[in-house]
Amino acid sequence: MKDVVVIGAGKIGSAIALMLAVSGSYTVVVVDKSEEQLARLDRHPAISTAVLDITDRAALVATLKGRFAVLSAAPFNLTGRVAVAALEAGVHYLDITEDVATTKTVEALAAGAPQAFIPQCGLAPGFISIVAHSLARHFDTLDSIRMRVGALPQYPCNALNYNLTWSTDGLINEYVEPCEAIVDGALVTVPALEEREEFSLDGVTYEAFNTSGGLGTLAKTLEGRVRTMNYRTIRYPGHQAIIKALLQDFNLKNRREVLRDLFENALPSTMQDVVVIVVTGCGWKDGRYMQETYANKVYAGPVAGRLMSAIQITTAAGITTILDMLAEGDLKASGFVRQEDITLGQFLCNRFGRVYRVPAARASAA
Repeated sequence: MKDVVVIGAGKIGSAIALMLAVSGSYTVVVVDKSEEQLARLDRHPAISTAVLDITDRAALVATLKGRFAVLSAAPFNLTGRVAVAALEAGVHYLDITEDVATTKTVEALAAGAPQAFIPQCGLAPGFISIVAHSLARHFDTLDSIRMRVGALPQYPCNALNYNLTWSTDGLINEYVEPCEAIVDGALVTVPALEEREEFSLDGVTYEAFNTSGGLGTLAKTLEGRVRTMNYRTIRYPGHQAIIKALLQDFNLKNRREVLRDLFENALPSTMQDVVVIVVTGCGWKDGRYMQETYANKVYAGPVAGRLMSAIQITTAAGITTILDMLAEGDLKASGFVRQEDITLGQFLCNRFGRVYRVPAARASAA
């Protein structure tokens, strides 16, 4: 039985805690500064709570000491504080951040550390990096990798064709911050919300455009080994044009609090969502120029005895799988661990990672 701490009692943190508790292998302490948020958690004998402001470093370190690991589901701007406390407390560290600057901070902290630091354990970055790197290994010479992910309402009914499914601050951060890509073999920065494209999957038309953070550490790993690699967020057509108008024409990219208030009071949340994942690789195999694609859809449904949204399922399954592999000795237990160090087969064989399984005819990268 491993004793772990989950930071954050929101939608994702609560899903992580319940999945771990129900497994029978973990006792979980959920930390949040909001008593009200903690009171909403599912009751389980393996789950306890602690009211704590994680900006109080000494109190956070004291809470972490003696535990196996800490899993951060805190807002992206606070995640770095958890990593610093984990180093001091001597516990393994995992997070689900998409923030590029935070991951660079975590990598620096991990240098020479006796415990593991594993950032970006969610969906994108996270699972998407595992899929892309596993697919890349199918080619003798790699040419391009295109990664597309979106958490979408199953039944869109507004002009944005969108419902809130996770952190509003994280969503805005992805829409505003610069994006990494590989162009002509070199790692470059490209603007968010640009390079829009359309594609169809299962008869449904989607749009995709640049957003920040989705490539994770894979950009650095494959720099110089692939001609083109990029990450784009999937939405229903029409979404990008309205978001660009809000951010650029109305200058809300510099007034994030206004944009947050607008989103949270005008866009309803939903539990009826679907996560769409498409990764396409091109390259040379046995002297022929070939393409392989991994495509998957994960829907909301019952997990660990509770109805969870698709974004809860996919994000929580990502970090719980990585924790489980670490606990089982399947990952190195010190220093910086990248998502691309994990094979897709390893991930899907894990009891938590199985939620990502798809029919063999579609999951050609498996």
